[in-house]
Amino acid sequence: MKEFIQTLIVRNESLFWFGLICLILSIVFISLTKFSNTKVLGINAWIKPFKFAFSTFLYAWAMAWFIGYLNHYQAAWFNWVIIITLGFEIIYIALQAYRGQLSHFNLSTPLYATLYSLMAAAASIATLATAYIGLLFFGNEIQALPNYYLWSIRLGIFLFVLFSFEGFVMGTKLKHTIGGPDGGEGLPLLNWSKKYGDPRVAHFIGMHALQVIPFLSFYFFKNTLLTFILAIVYGLLALFTFFQALQGRPFIKGKE
Repeated sequence: MKEFIQTLIVRNESLFWFGLICLILSIVFISLTKFSNTKVLGINAWIKPFKFAFSTFLYAWAMAWFIGYLNHYQAAWFNWVIIITLGFEIIYIALQAYRGQLSHFNLSTPLYATLYSLMAAAASIATLATAYIGLLFFGNEIQALPNYYLWSIRLGIFLFVLFSFEGFVMGTKLKHTIGGPDGGEGLPLLNWSKKYGDPRVAHFIGMHALQVIPFLSFYFFKNTLLTFILAIVYGLLALFTFFQALQGRPFIKGKE
């Protein structure tokens, strides 16, 4: 682990520290669920900022690691885009959790509507920046990598970008539940609905292809064809949960 951390710092110090701050914040937020009774839509308010902070930690460290393979690439602009956009999201979500207010889909006042729009813009900018990094992995300025591992990075970024934009489905509906109201009992911690369709499932699965596919390809599959099969099966799983949600069916149905 020490060697991994040292290598990560060398590869991209800015994203390393940003990711570490997000990890620390995620620990703070999950700890606050034990001390705060504030709820939003019937769920402890601090669970949402925990999920966003921890997910951003995983994203920042994954991108810091991948960017290290791009020879002569100056990542300063990308680093600041990610730090500003995703940092803004986490700060606003945490502030709204403290206030016991919705962050997403909150159009109750002109200020909240503006901030929600800014969050959508921030997420889009971060996703487009990630897509650009993905395109660089089709160029010539890349360290010598096993072909299966190189393709795992390309495919992982592709699925991340695709299912990041799937979040607009929830944005256009102004809710994350299909077939019923937001809130109520969901799966532990994740809070995916156990009664209705929930596009957050596909959003979560697809975006974490960024970590899952390269990890499995590098340590277990070690084969280009198997890496493509893995990415296809993984993508189909995300698509299945997406269409399942659109039909108003829960990913895991709770007891009646």
